[in-house]
Amino acid sequence: MSNPQPPPPPRIGFANPMQRAGNRFMRAEERPKNLAKTVLRLLSYFRGQWTVLVIIFGLSLGAATAALVGPFFVGRIIDGLTAPEGVPELVFIFLFLPVLYAWDAASLFFQNWVVAGASQKLVKNLRALLFKHLQSLPIKFFDSHMHGELMSRLSNDTDNIAGILGLALVSLTSVVITLTGVLIMMLWLSPTMTFFALVSVPLFFLVSKSIASQTRRHFRNQQVSLGLLNAKIEEDISGMAVIKAYGAESHNIAEFARINEDLRVAGTQAQVWSGFIMPAMNVINNMSLAVVAFAGSVLAIRGSITVGIIATFIAYARQFGRPLNEMAGVYNQLQSALASTERVFEILDEEGENADRPNAVDLSAPQGDIGFEAVSFGYNSETQVIKDFNFHVKSGSVIALVGPTGAGKTTIVNLVTRFYDVDEGRIMLDGQPLSHYTRNSLRRAFGIVLQDTYLFTGTILDNLRYGNPVVTQEEVAAAAKLVGVDRFIAQLPQGYNTVLTENSRSLSQGQKQLLAITRAILADPAILILDEATSSVDTRTEIKIQEAMSLLMQGRTSFVIAHRLRTVVNADYILVIDQGRILEQGNHQSLMAQGGMYRRMFDMQLKGVS
Repeated sequence: MSNPQPPPPPRIGFANPMQRAGNRFMRAEERPKNLAKTVLRLLSYFRGQWTVLVIIFGLSLGAATAALVGPFFVGRIIDGLTAPEGVPELVFIFLFLPVLYAWDAASLFFQNWVVAGASQKLVKNLRALLFKHLQSLPIKFFDSHMHGELMSRLSNDTDNIAGILGLALVSLTSVVITLTGVLIMMLWLSPTMTFFALVSVPLFFLVSKSIASQTRRHFRNQQVSLGLLNAKIEEDISGMAVIKAYGAESHNIAEFARINEDLRVAGTQAQVWSGFIMPAMNVINNMSLAVVAFAGSVLAIRGSITVGIIATFIAYARQFGRPLNEMAGVYNQLQSALASTERVFEILDEEGENADRPNAVDLSAPQGDIGFEAVSFGYNSETQVIKDFNFHVKSGSVIALVGPTGAGKTTIVNLVTRFYDVDEGRIMLDGQPLSHYTRNSLRRAFGIVLQDTYLFTGTILDNLRYGNPVVTQEEVAAAAKLVGVDRFIAQLPQGYNTVLTENSRSLSQGQKQLLAITRAILADPAILILDEATSSVDTRTEIKIQEAMSLLMQGRTSFVIAHRLRTVVNADYILVIDQGRILEQGNHQSLMAQGGMYRRMFDMQLKGVS
């Protein structure tokens, strides 16, 4: 078996939706997690909503007060039945209890209402922060992670947080207040009975901790499996034409079934373990009630307490166990939310593109004079893709990059645009290193037309304005006419307002390329990058695209990556690249005269040999 080769260098622009490179996120469940740190960090996103938290606390306090006073009055009723002089008190209690329980219900309703709004607002902000952070991540991040899995984190994981966070917040607040109040009331009524009521608490925490340690791990595995399933779905939908062309439906169905089965197993394990907690807590709670009833009976026979106090303690024991049971159930659900939270935080903790240096300036009026000075670069520390590159491009020149696949041509333009930064040497633009300029202003100086043109869902007009939103519709129409794309736009149902589907699958590759060239013209860049822009179209369309590109390149520094050498014979300068080094350089005539690699490649293509 041959040794595994390193992955090819990623293309600039939009990466393939499913890069199968190793993903450290897929092994994230193997790393120990800090539960307290995750919870505190999540709660920190409630900053600015302290008023809401105060309201939640107040409503929880109101509901807890009603829950605490009710059992006390019930005990008073029982004791009052044996004392005739207690009839006025009984009347008051019977009138007061409905008001008390109505207040309890109202407090719970408004508490849930407030929490729902607060948790949804928090998750909305978290989702927006995550999406914004994704925009700041370098291209290499998207080149090495499955897009469907990232989409799962942005949608499924954030939704999971929203679904559980409000419930957990209400339960946690209620538990703290209720347990504190119940404990105070029980100690006030009978310290001895309080001791018997609390004997089951250590057992409760022991059981819940042992079960929770398992559920959290399984819920995390479930979320990871769900991300893989979404990645598979996204990949297959995007590549459906290829799947059908190769008759690979059966293979993909089997692959989907395998991933789906993994998700079923992970989900089953998570639900089974989370299902253990409530039955276990009910057993412990019932044991606690039995202990309270038995101890209370003994004390009542001895005359230490009344029957009413026994009834009150049984009610308090239930109230003491009920929030713990609820919290145990919520805690298991909270494990799922925290697993999702950690997955979201993992992306937020990814380092963005290197910050501009403190004295970086905006690039204004770029001329397009570019020089490589002893540049070396590799996508990983083991393999260098570019080795000791030195060349200079004068402003307004057309430079062609040719050579075999994997030679490093695309890597060069990745470095020029600072999608990646060089390992050694430096790249100069208009006499200054690229790092001298802010990254955003630098990239605004570039216009890119890729082999795989990407158009967004939206109107044709919106897509053409993408690089320069302020251009008028008249300017758009003029650019389209200049490129020659206005005719087919006019034939569309709504013309420029025709809505394109995802990546414009209804258009031919040539039509998309012409739209991309029009978009680049409207962006009015100083430097152009044309990456195999005509490699996947027919000869007639290629001629149209070449004519449009000729218009686009006028007065601009242009990098042209091409396998069809006849498309670059008029370039001012041609670099022949192989294995990361410049083998030959010059114009078409001088390179043909040298009789080297360029001459061999050109003659082979002329004879129809690929």
